[in-house]
Amino acid sequence: MLTKITRLEKLGGFRLRLRFSDGSEGVHDFAPMVAEPGPVMEPLRDEQYFARVFLEFGAPTWPNGFDIAPEWLRREMAAAGELSQVAAE
Repeated sequence: MLTKITRLEKLGGFRLRLRFSDGSEGVHDFAPMVAEPGPVMEPLRDEQYFARVFLEFGAPTWPNGFDIAPEWLRREMAAAGELSQVAAE
């Protein structure tokens, strides 16, 4: 089963609270990512533009077409100790 993000909450700055389809949830700071060079990252450096993030097919996506694979993001967050299990709703 593919991992998807089922809920996304904007926390200000470059931080998002994400809930994954496996029931894990955590907060991730994307500031290091948006600081990376490249034309696709440039608009994301503006906090107002970054806040335009939305879910498309279970992946965080921005209006310029940039998206992040949920499986990769979950692995990164797990390795950083940013995830916890949440109770079923």
